[in-house]
This record gives sequence, C-alpha cells and structure tokens, in this order.
Amino acid sequence: MDVRLPHSQRPPEAAEPLPQRLRRTSPRWRIAAAFAAVLLVALIAWRILSSGPGGPPQMPPPPVRVTPAEIQNVTVQEHTMGTILANATVQVTSRVEGQLIAARFKEGDIVHRGNLLFQLDPRPFQAAVAQAVATQNRDQASLVSARNDAARYAALAAQGAASRSQADQFTAQAKALAATVAADRAAVETARLNVIYTQIRSPIDGKTGPILIQPGNMVPASGTNPLVVITQIQPVKVSFFLPQSDLPRIQAQMQARQMLATLQVHDAVDTRLTAPVDFIGNAVDNTTGTVELRATFNNADLRLVPGQLLNVSVSLAELPNAIVVPREAVNQGPDSRYAFVVDRQNRAQMVPVTVLYDNGQIDAVSGNVRAGDRVITDGQLRVVAGGAVTVLKGRSTVAQQHPATAQ
Repeated sequence: MDVRLPHSQRPPEAAEPLPQRLRRTSPRWRIAAAFAAVLLVALIAWRILSSGPGGPPQMPPPPVRVTPAEIQNVTVQEHTMGTILANATVQVTSRVEGQLIAARFKEGDIVHRGNLLFQLDPRPFQAAVAQAVATQNRDQASLVSARNDAARYAALAAQGAASRSQADQFTAQAKALAATVAADRAAVETARLNVIYTQIRSPIDGKTGPILIQPGNMVPASGTNPLVVITQIQPVKVSFFLPQSDLPRIQAQMQARQMLATLQVHDAVDTRLTAPVDFIGNAVDNTTGTVELRATFNNADLRLVPGQLLNVSVSLAELPNAIVVPREAVNQGPDSRYAFVVDRQNRAQMVPVTVLYDNGQIDAVSGNVRAGDRVITDGQLRVVAGGAVTVLKGRSTVAQQHPATAQ
C-alpha cells in the first residue's frame, strides 16, 4: 500500500542529487555557472604555470654581427663633380676688311701658333702699299727741295740780301714737309701690315672648331662673328667647388703645397689622373656657400674634353693611427652618435663616439673605442644597452669589408 507522508515530513531539497537540481535550474543560470567554471580552471592553470621554477619564458639574446675596430692611416678626402675647362679659347677674326678666298685647315684640326688659317685677297692691300710708297717718294723729293731753299735763304738773310722772315718761311716749309714724309713712312708701314693681315694665323696652340664664315664671303674688320674658334686643350683645367667649411684645411694644404686633385676617367681601364691644385677662388659664393678650386692637367692623350663632367677627389688632411670602424657600426642617437661594443661576456655596451671622417664606407672615430673592440655592424635594432647578444660567426675585418679604403 502506497502511503504518502505529509508535506512537512518530506526530506529536504539539499538531499537531492546535483544533476536533478541542475535540471530544475533555469538555462540562464546553467550558462553562467559553466562560464564561471571555465574562468576558474583558466586561473588555476595560469597560477600553476607562473609559479614554476623557470618563471615566464625569456626571449633569447638578439643575434648580431661584429667587426673589430682597427688602426689605420686615413686620408681625409672630399668627393665632388668637376668640369673640364679649356686653358684658353680664342675667337679668330680679321683685322682688315676683304674677301675671304681660302681656308688652310680642316675643321677639327690641331693647329699651332703661327699656322696659316685663312687667306684674304691681298691685291687691294698691295696696291695700297704701292700708293703709299709713291706718296712718300713725292713728299721726300719736295722735302729735299724745301731744305735746299731754306739753306739758300738762310745764307742770303745772313748777307742782308733777303729778309729774315723769308728765310724763316722756307725753314718752316722744310720742317712741314719733313713731318709729311714721316707720316708717309707710317702710312707705308700700315699698308704693309695690312698685307700681312690678309694672312690670318693661329694665335695659340689648340683645336679648331667649325668654320663659321666660308671662303668667298666678304669679311669685316674686327667683326662680331668669328671666322673660327680655337680651343686650347693641352693643357686643360678642372674646375670644382668645395664647401666653405673645408676652407681651413684647404688653406693649410695650399700653404704646404700638398693639395692634390684626382680625376676618375671612366674608360676601359678606369684611369685616375692626379695634379696639384694651383688655384683657389678669391671669394665664397654666397648663394651656395662654396669656393672654387682648379687644377691643371697636361692632357697629353687628349682624353679630357672641355665641358666634360668628371668625379674629383681632393686630399685635405691625414689622420695618422686613427680608429676605424665600418660605417654601419655608427648610429645616430638623440644627442650624439654612438656605437655598440660587445664585451667579453657578450654584452652590448653603448659607447658615444665622434666621427672625424666618413667616406661612405668607413668612419674614423674618436671616443672610448679601442683597436680590437668588437663593434656591432648588423642587428642593432634589437640590441639593448647592457643586454646580452648572440655573436654570429663569420667575423670580418674592416679591410676585408672595404678593401679600397685600407691603407
């Protein structure tokens, strides 16, 4: 027989199994309970991992490449662009007016001083010489007669047979004719010079350009249009500009006569030509802040052409026994430049440096860097001052990295 107990005598709900109680709970509460359980498990796992013997995982030291600093004799050089200039340029014109009848050279020829270039028609000038000579002879004869008359009247005036005024008049006529004869003599010389000027000769050694007035044309005297332009290309000059900040070194080198300019000619063998600097400008260009320098090259093989642009290197100073590091080892900080030096414990130390010279490949520096110190050349971005680093193998020297700069 099924006997039901009164409601007050039923067992309490706490005695019910947990699954039955969860089934009686609303779905919202069941989701919240599950989420809390997940958070609790995650918290417990994190505490277990963080309380382990090694603590949180550590990042490995950054890998870097190093190069030992070296001692070298460094030549301080400036590199710039230079322009080849002709040593002299002459515009050949005619001194007399006449018809151009011949050119005695070919365009582009190398000519020497005194070589015949052009010939004008000399016949009008030869006729002028003959006319001037005839006039001189006529006046010379008149002068002889006037001097004889002056001598006779001077004698008559002394005897009282002629007046003194007549004697003075004939003496004056003789002197006037003497001046006329002198002028005739000068006219003859001028006419003869004009005949010489019909042959137009080269005033310098150089290379001719194109003939600008062809034979057959009338040529004016001292015309604005030249017959030809001659450019002297042996020797030639190179003109280049350096910043005014280099003036102290430039002046010191010029006083010591040790300043050399080197041209790099890009030919089959990449030729380098060197000559002393023989000119420094007398003023600094206030628009560019530069000063002009020039050097003279013999140009025996004619490989340098006026107007040509070439790379110029100038030696300004010598830095004996300088500490040299690769350019990649020097970094720019907020206040100054620095380099990372790796000590024996493979820790990177930040060392301030001053760059004495930078040629784009190596830096000559001063500071607390010594010969043999290992400076970091690659991997600086992850390096922390005082932190450990991993030095990669394959160490190289400055001379091996930049063989052209080693001395």
